[in-house]
Amino acid sequence: MTDFSEWFHNILEEAEIIDIRYPVKGMHVWQPQGFKIRKHTLDILKNILDETHEEVLFPLLIPEDELAKEAIHVKGFEEEVYWITHGGLTELNKKLALRPTSETAMYPMFALWVRSHNDLPFRFYQIVNTFRYETKHTRPLIRVREITTFKEAHTVHATREECEEQVKTAVKIYKEFFDMLGIPYSVSKRPQWDKFPGAEYTMAFDTILPDGKTLQIGTVHNLGQTFAKTFDITYETAEGEHEHVYQTCYGVSDRVIASVIGIHGDEKGLCLPPAVAPYQVVIVPIIFKKGAEEVLNFCREIVYKLKNAGLRVHLDDRDIRAGKKFYEHEMRGVPLRMEIGPRDIENKNAVIFRRDKLEKETISIDSDAFIDDIKTLLDNISTDMKDKAWDSFNAHIRSAETVEEARTKIEENKGIVSFNWCGDEPCGKELEEKVHVDILGIQEEDVHGVCINCGKPSKCKTLIAKTY
Repeated sequence: MTDFSEWFHNILEEAEIIDIRYPVKGMHVWQPQGFKIRKHTLDILKNILDETHEEVLFPLLIPEDELAKEAIHVKGFEEEVYWITHGGLTELNKKLALRPTSETAMYPMFALWVRSHNDLPFRFYQIVNTFRYETKHTRPLIRVREITTFKEAHTVHATREECEEQVKTAVKIYKEFFDMLGIPYSVSKRPQWDKFPGAEYTMAFDTILPDGKTLQIGTVHNLGQTFAKTFDITYETAEGEHEHVYQTCYGVSDRVIASVIGIHGDEKGLCLPPAVAPYQVVIVPIIFKKGAEEVLNFCREIVYKLKNAGLRVHLDDRDIRAGKKFYEHEMRGVPLRMEIGPRDIENKNAVIFRRDKLEKETISIDSDAFIDDIKTLLDNISTDMKDKAWDSFNAHIRSAETVEEARTKIEENKGIVSFNWCGDEPCGKELEEKVHVDILGIQEEDVHGVCINCGKPSKCKTLIAKTY
């Protein structure tokens, strides 16, 4: 697509994903089609998390004194916090923050809940809206002031080793999640100046959108004992001693939906993975004046069978031209379209249109075996879409031996460039200035070679990119 930004804004409107005309900058309304995509995406993540985590729900408001307890944390968010100062006409004696994230809302309660080593580990998650006063140029679903789809998990552990293991587990969870959506990604450790405020370190997932810029789509933070000491979260050991706990947190946001839309879409509109499509199959009856009711009844039987097989199916029996229906369902990204007319019923066939390949084929509907054929097609679509996305992603990752080479590759091709780095902060920030990019993070440690910027021995393989 020639202009991804324009395409992205247009498809959000045309496919009725969100409406950005809400009269507060950086906030939008989820429309039914978009909300269904959001729902199915979250269902995938919840099904994964529910195996090992408990879902909870904490209040939106955080007292100022609780937010201010962790100095490094609040400093990281101080320019982004929305404050409530009045209740009706009465000035509050204590300001309340709309949560920018929930550490300072949840951890005072954790201090009350954690008692013994027998209580641990805790693994909680919630899906909420968060608010950040974004001062940069806002972009729908990508850079917003109300994050409406904020999944945050928070875990509590007895030892550093268990905490470290949970970080690895969280990375695996997100890999499984993104793989099911067909979203390709890199995983790297953020540089120290770009880690989550209060964390010992941050692991981040980044993907590449069609304009060549990278988008952070998930983060995993090892919090160590930072917040445990601030909020006095302790447990009694088996020996009767009291120790501070170790913690992790990890989150994803609306950006996951933006990635599904942007990475798989094309000039015709959305191209949705079957796992998140509002309708996985749409049936379009090809109706003539003669035999119209027979065709409709036959289509209703097909709908009934497919729904009973657990598929999301829609019968488009509107009294409009078939061509207009085809255009609309292609634009909305419906994975499979079935076309059934009088001749198809007679031949016991149906024409199938694959949205991902824009190709038609004919399948037999002579018996209920066609249901398995449809499921196989949907599985193939998921696999092919994932493979195509990864091929494109990998083609946009390049290595560089010099700063000039890194600059040229970023300017000409965008994407991600990997290079050897000494790991020193002043050198890293100088490199960002020279190439006009951001260091995404360290992908591989203990790498031998020479730093492309300062010439010192390198410590790691690092990624840079133009970012959102």
